[in-house]
Amino acid sequence: MRRFIMIVCMIGFGTAAMAQTAPNDHEIAAYAGLFSAAHVGDVAAIRKQVSDGANVNARDTKGRTPAHVAAFASQDEALRALAESGADMNALEGRAYDVVTIAAVADDPELLSLAIELGNDPGLVTSPYDGTALIAAAHLGHVDVVRRLIAAGAPLDHVNNLHWTAVMEAVVLGDGGANHQEVLDALLATGADRTLADRDGVTPLQHAEIRGFAEMAARLRRQD
Repeated sequence: MRRFIMIVCMIGFGTAAMAQTAPNDHEIAAYAGLFSAAHVGDVAAIRKQVSDGANVNARDTKGRTPAHVAAFASQDEALRALAESGADMNALEGRAYDVVTIAAVADDPELLSLAIELGNDPGLVTSPYDGTALIAAAHLGHVDVVRRLIAAGAPLDHVNNLHWTAVMEAVVLGDGGANHQEVLDALLATGADRTLADRDGVTPLQHAEIRGFAEMAARLRRQD
């Protein structure tokens, strides 16, 4: 019972770890210049603002650049225009998220692939918990995003400061259902380490067994 309570607490802590702060209505209403253009996807306005000397890497009160604002609004062409105008595609906003991780959490595969194409490193250490986009996507069961990140060379076995990997988060923060099973399949098929334990020495297999995730446990037992 003690171990079960510990896991429940860890699940709640890990869910909070993935929290991002998109611009709220008040912030959006206050936006001007590049921030406003990025939010609404006005490519012509972006190019004119930059031509007139606007700082493409300016920050709002939460540390977001126009590129982060475009990502939160899923404005692909605005993001492209900003990158072509010199935006730092590896910038982290105030909560330490980059565009790729914003797209990963939003389950926006097209934006994610575009950000990588535009120079965003898929292996950046992001979030207050020193994670990666792959860990975030595995936690949330975003199968296509996970596959695209793997194909882009995202590190499979990065350990965040909760001492969890993408494999661990797929089990501990997942629901054991089809999406998280597919995420686990993708990770294991590409060579992710299924044995890396948490800081208490509990392995992904042991967590799957404790949580009653029989299908995930079976996958973790296989050695093919």
